Amino acid sequence: MNFLRINDGVLYMLIASFCFALMGVFVKILSSSFGILEITFFRNIFGVALIGVTLFNSPLKNKGGKIGLLFFRGIIGFLALLAWFYNIAHIPLADAMTFSRTAPIFTAVIAFFALNERLSKKGWAAIFIGFAGVIFIMKPSGLSLKTTDIMGLFSGFGAALAYTSVRELKKYYDTRTIVLFFMSAGSICPVLMVLANNFLHISFFGEFFGNVSVPKGIDWIYIICMGVFATIAQIFMTRAYGATKAGIVSAVSYADIVFSVIFGTIIWNSFPDLFGLFGIILVILSGIIVAKEKI
Repeated sequence: MNFLRINDGVLYMLIASFCFALMGVFVKILSSSFGILEITFFRNIFGVALIGVTLFNSPLKNKGGKIGLLFFRGIIGFLALLAWFYNIAHIPLADAMTFSRTAPIFTAVIAFFALNERLSKKGWAAIFIGFAGVIFIMKPSGLSLKTTDIMGLFSGFGAALAYTSVRELKKYYDTRTIVLFFMSAGSICPVLMVLANNFLHISFFGEFFGNVSVPKGIDWIYIICMGVFATIAQIFMTRAYGATKAGIVSAVSYADIVFSVIFGTIIWNSFPDLFGLFGIILVILSGIIVAKEKI
């Protein structure tokens, strides 16, 4: 029976990883016509609507008391997502996915310093391996970092902060409340940033994240596909963590990098170079070791 449960969890996570990679494909396709703020808005408003529908059948049940942390999780999660989507638009899909998958590595470090969680020598070795992999992917010139390198590191670090806060929030709030705040932040903040760009002339937002365009025709198909695959991925990821041990599921989740390499090669002919491929392998290895520490 346990064997079957593990297989279910692995299968669910593989489906989730496949859908996350497909979501990345549609984000990259949309980025050729739309700004990252607009893509992030559509990605999140789809989830807000979906969660809103579930409230009719099952109202939220919250203890409350951590509203500040709830807002922090929403904002930091939105910023991490924005950084990730920025990288998907500007670098190969596999590299952008790998940067975002450094989140478990950052989470282990944050948990050690902020939550006093134990980290073994093997865990520390895994963290150093992971960061070595990131350096191979970035291929820095001297001490300077490209914008995509900074965005990539923040996409992993910001997601780690968000995941760490969820550990505490789950004691006080319905899971849907936590996700709803995150997706609401991801829907409201892009609108505010666009308004700031247009009316307050904060050009940073326009230069970095693009201007607003009205979707037409097939654009809506791409937007719907992005939202659908993101939602399916979230559903199967949740099922995976409920079906077997978190460490096993976390290790399997790195399959989304493999799927991203495949999609990136087929669609954009962007197979990683030797250094990049070695870096990806190191990050995957690091993540699997960190995950096994949690089994």
